[in-house]
Amino acid sequence: MPGLDRKLVEHKLPTKEGYLPVKQARRMSMETELKVKEEIERLVNAGFIRPAIYADWLANIVPVQKRKTGAVRICVDYRNLNEASPKDEYPMPMTNMLVDRVAHYQMLSFMDGNARYN
Repeated sequence: MPGLDRKLVEHKLPTKEGYLPVKQARRMSMETELKVKEEIERLVNAGFIRPAIYADWLANIVPVQKRKTGAVRICVDYRNLNEASPKDEYPMPMTNMLVDRVAHYQMLSFMDGNARYN
């Protein structure tokens, strides 16, 4: 945003010392590539993802085709980035602990698991 100091608003991924950014490359058939592009456009139009400009780390898209419908599900291969990332000192609590903490409330809101992987 114009006028804001980049130190205030810029997000940086912490990486372990000695790891350099990796840009993976993968080829896929033209038919699969078209299905992947359709799925990406659908996710962009829904506002679920947005293009990243000047990304240092580039991970492969791994298309997974659904057996029954033939639709393509988009997964991303973050193995290189996961290896370079330091272990989280404060991991997310277990699901049953989260549910127990909200047990005395009248309403519990949760995300729709329709697309599971998202």
